[in-house]
Amino acid sequence: MNAPSPYFESQLLVAMPTMPDPRFERSVVYLCAHSEEGAMGIVVNKPLQSLSFSELLDHLKIETESLDDRIRVHFGGPVEAARGFVLHSSDYMHDATMMVDDEFALTATVDVLKALAEGKGPRDSLLALGYAGWAPGQLDEEIQNNGWLTVPADEEVVFHLQNDLKWQSAVGRLGVDISNLSGDIGHA
Repeated sequence: MNAPSPYFESQLLVAMPTMPDPRFERSVVYLCAHSEEGAMGIVVNKPLQSLSFSELLDHLKIETESLDDRIRVHFGGPVEAARGFVLHSSDYMHDATMMVDDEFALTATVDVLKALAEGKGPRDSLLALGYAGWAPGQLDEEIQNNGWLTVPADEEVVFHLQNDLKWQSAVGRLGVDISNLSGDIGHA
């Protein structure tokens, strides 16, 4: 029998109420990659107020026939904040698409932005600028120090819930009352 993986790729990281980094306060992060080499994820519940999708397309000089104005631009994390990433359902594939698992994929090309604008992109998607990144062992240490909870990823939380409900919903999937969680580290 195989031992469970020590890595949390394709899971959600949910910031503990005691998260000391204000950039990640009440964040939900979809983990796209996690290995001995480090980790990379996209924050899925922090829309940017300062930039609309149409403004982003104008800035990138992307012209489209039409525009889906329901698309929001999110803060994906503090690393490479000017770089765009689209976390999406696995029904869309491009040469540069990274399949994370059977349900989720990640694409970081101009082509996916054009497809999204014209309504020809993936069934479900989340557009983000930047990503959250961790050096080797860093995320594992943050989890051990009660900075993050891990929850199985779910398309409902990532793509369909309102952003202000995602954190509470992800915590609720653990079956615990968030007010009972402590930031203290305990050992049996």
